[in-house]
Amino acid sequence: MRQALANASTVSPPASLRRRSLRSLRGATPLFFLLPAMLLLGLWLVPLASLALRGLGAGALQHLRDPMVQQALRLSLGTSSIASLLVVLTGTPLAYALARWEFRGRALIEVLIDLTLVLPPAVAGVALLIAFGRRGVLGPVLSAFGVSLPFTTTAVVLAQMFVAAPFFVRAARIGFDAIDPQLEEAATTEGASPWQLFRFVMLPLAGRSVLSGLVLCWTRALGEFGATILFAGNMPGRTQTMPLAIYLGFERDVGVALALSVLLLLGSGLLLLALRRLESSTASSR
Repeated sequence: MRQALANASTVSPPASLRRRSLRSLRGATPLFFLLPAMLLLGLWLVPLASLALRGLGAGALQHLRDPMVQQALRLSLGTSSIASLLVVLTGTPLAYALARWEFRGRALIEVLIDLTLVLPPAVAGVALLIAFGRRGVLGPVLSAFGVSLPFTTTAVVLAQMFVAAPFFVRAARIGFDAIDPQLEEAATTEGASPWQLFRFVMLPLAGRSVLSGLVLCWTRALGEFGATILFAGNMPGRTQTMPLAIYLGFERDVGVALALSVLLLLGSGLLLLALRRLESSTASSR
C-alpha cells in the first residue's frame, strides 16, 4: 500500500487535469492572493502609465528635434549596441563554461556575477574609476600606452558592460544548462569537435535564452546612469547618454526629460514585448 502511494505521488497528473485545475483556480481566486498582487502591479503600472500619458499628451515627443536629445539618442544607441556586442562575445564562452564544465573557482565566479548584478550602480562607477582612473590601480599602466579611459566614450561602453553583462551571462547559462547531456554525448560520439559541438548543437538549442539575455543586456545598458555619470561624466555629444540627458533636462527643460523618458519607456517596452511574442511562438511550435 505504501509503495502504491509512493508510486502514485511520483506520477504527474495529465495535462488536461492540470489545465482544469488551473481554470478552476482562476475562477475562484482568493482575495488574499489577489489584493497583494494588485497592489504590486499598481505600483508598477500607475507611474509608467502616468509617464506615457503625460509625455504623449503634452507633446513631449516634439522635443526629439532638440540637438541635445538627438546627440544623447545617437550616443546611447551606439554605446549600448557596442557594449552588448562585446558582452555577447565575452559572456557566451563564460556562460557555456559555467553551465557545462566543472572547474576550480567556479563558485567564486558565480558569486562575482551575482555581486555585480546587485551592486549599486554608483558603487560600480566608483570601482571603475579607482581601477581605470588616471590615479587608479591600472592608471599608470594605461598612461604608459597613452590611454586615458575616464570621461570618454569608451568609459561609457565599459560602464554599460559592467552593469549589463550579468543579465546576459545568467540568461545564457540557463539556456546552456537546460540542454540534455545526451545530445552532447551523441554529437561527441559522432566525431564532432568542441567548436562544432558548440556551434551546431549547443548554441542553436540555447538560442532563445541567449536572445533573451541579449535583449535584457541591451535594455539595461541603454538605461544605465549611476556608473556612467561617475566614470564617464556628463559631457554632451561625448558621454551624455539618454539617462544623463534626462537628469540634466529636469534642470533646464522638463520637456526634454519627458521626451527621452517616454522614448526609453516605449522602446524598451516594445522590444520586450516582441521578445515575449517570439518566445510564445517558439514554445507553441514545439
